[in-house]
Amino acid sequence: MASGLDSLLEALRNSGMDAGNIGSSGGSGAGSANTSGASESGASKAGGSAKRTSGGGKGGGFGDVSFDLSFLDNFHGPKHKASWVIIVIIALLVIAALYWWFHPPISINSTDLWMIVVVVCAIAIAVLAHFRHNYKVGGGKYEKSPKKQKKFSILLVIPAALIAFCALGALFSNAIIPGNAEKYSNILQTDTLDFAQDIQEVNYNEIPVIDRDSAALIGDREMGSIPEYVSQFEISPLYSQINYQGTPVRVSPLGYEDLFKWFTNREAGIPAYSLVNMTTQDAEIVRLGDNPIYYSQSEPLARNIYRHVQLSFPFYIFDEFSFEIDEEGKPWWICPVRSFTIGLFGGYTIDRVILCNATTGECQEMAVADVPQWVDRVFPAELLIEQYNWYGSYHNGWLNSFLGQEGVVRTTPGTDGALGYNYIAKDDDVWVYTGVTSATADNSIIGFVLVNQRTQDAHFYSVAGATEDSAMNSAEGQVQNLRYTATFPLLINVANQPTYFMALKDGSGLPKKFAMIDIQRYQNVAVGDTVAETQTAYEALLATNGVLSNETDLTDVEEKTGTITAVAQAVIDGNSHFYAVIDGEDTLYDFALPGLLNILKYNVGDTITFTYLKTEGMNTVYSIIGADGEKQTVSVETDSGEDNAAEEAVDQEAAEAA
Repeated sequence: MASGLDSLLEALRNSGMDAGNIGSSGGSGAGSANTSGASESGASKAGGSAKRTSGGGKGGGFGDVSFDLSFLDNFHGPKHKASWVIIVIIALLVIAALYWWFHPPISINSTDLWMIVVVVCAIAIAVLAHFRHNYKVGGGKYEKSPKKQKKFSILLVIPAALIAFCALGALFSNAIIPGNAEKYSNILQTDTLDFAQDIQEVNYNEIPVIDRDSAALIGDREMGSIPEYVSQFEISPLYSQINYQGTPVRVSPLGYEDLFKWFTNREAGIPAYSLVNMTTQDAEIVRLGDNPIYYSQSEPLARNIYRHVQLSFPFYIFDEFSFEIDEEGKPWWICPVRSFTIGLFGGYTIDRVILCNATTGECQEMAVADVPQWVDRVFPAELLIEQYNWYGSYHNGWLNSFLGQEGVVRTTPGTDGALGYNYIAKDDDVWVYTGVTSATADNSIIGFVLVNQRTQDAHFYSVAGATEDSAMNSAEGQVQNLRYTATFPLLINVANQPTYFMALKDGSGLPKKFAMIDIQRYQNVAVGDTVAETQTAYEALLATNGVLSNETDLTDVEEKTGTITAVAQAVIDGNSHFYAVIDGEDTLYDFALPGLLNILKYNVGDTITFTYLKTEGMNTVYSIIGADGEKQTVSVETDSGEDNAAEEAVDQEAAEAA
């Protein structure tokens, strides 16, 4: 007697399903015989069913994956040519509407366009393979036709060739292809310069003391100054950093609060933009009067800046747009155009720029070399860092980039997985700054690189020292009781020393203190409530530690002659110091040892001449000037053995004098 499973299998076979390889999991020989008999008795029916389904069944597929395209066999299409014309027109209108809305660039280098092409080609291959199969085997409404089979075979070549072309283009964009590694490494041309000669002494009218997050916070608070706009508009999160009239600022346009606010305000446009001074931390909502912003990110339809520019230049692939203002305060959109130099999708850079007037929508196309001086952000920061990393990885060949790794370098990472970089105002341009470390990304840098965002000029400076992350931790350690967090540092020149400068922010995100850290000796950390105070404390620290090479490096050095009224000795952090009081003053003067060893020659009542750095509460002496004009400075450096011996001698002599 047949089991229930055998009966089910027989019923499936009688219905035409191929269940020949399925047998019962157990049973007697009689059961097996019955199953075998069922297979034979259903063979003709199954064969007939197979013949009926061969013409219109699952004709399209890839490998073991098949698609049921039988519905195509029942599609007869319109009977009249006019109906076909209407269908074609409707299809074209739908395609045009989709293109207008999504506006992908029409370029052989566009990955967005190729994604659409590959999907369409995959569908076309499935459909063509379905009809090719039906005309090959015949059956149903199809008759065997080698001629039609050949026609569909030829048509199959077209979508398959397009997919193959895309795959080959992607392959030949890879650095593994011989010759490509050299091309990648040469996209960003970098020269090596001397830091002290090329980077001028810091001008505190040009140094940004806050980061983007703080600027956005300050700008958003300023929105309260225009209560008539608060409920209608919000500030865009862009906040591009630019140089405006010689000052680093961040600018960002207002945007419509929501779709309804856009509908009620679109005729009048966007009335203002936010401007935050990065040095003074002052914010302003700049009203545009009769020339508002009509083209913006918050526009949903034709005046959307991305749609407007892309449809105006359909064959261009655009990189990151930035919002800027010219020297007269007029708003513009800077739209860099990508070009690809390796394969279809590799080695991209910027070769052209579209300047779009945010008020009129008028566009100007120009080469990078012709971009006006007021434009600051032609090359996005992320692109420049990626291009330098191409150089760092591939300048000794592709194989070396992951095997030997000789000379392989990379830019230093930032916090929270982000890229580590900041902006510097230099020569009325904005430069991207980032440290350069080894391929193993340890806690030290071998130098740093500056890249001009307008011209792509790149300079490398060889300076060994701490990474930005290490410097941030060091600065936070100075104020750990306050739990302030450090911003990603800026690179500045203080007394011809490469220096990290950063703000220390409280829990609300606003800067409360500032820190300067010697890149080469990151244990030298100075913290102050103002930038000027921080600089003075930092220079005093450098002078005390013998870092400065000559007195001209100091910006606040003063000379003093007076009579000593009191003197005392102390050991601070393992270093000996003599403290003197000059007649008529209450301020202490700090003479660091062993650099200023000559202080031991002076007693109370002696007249002394020296130079010093004025600091709050106590002045740091830089040099002692003898009667013959000979000068002894703290920059006298000895090796560690001599240094220890000198300090021991000083301590012993001071003890005897006491």
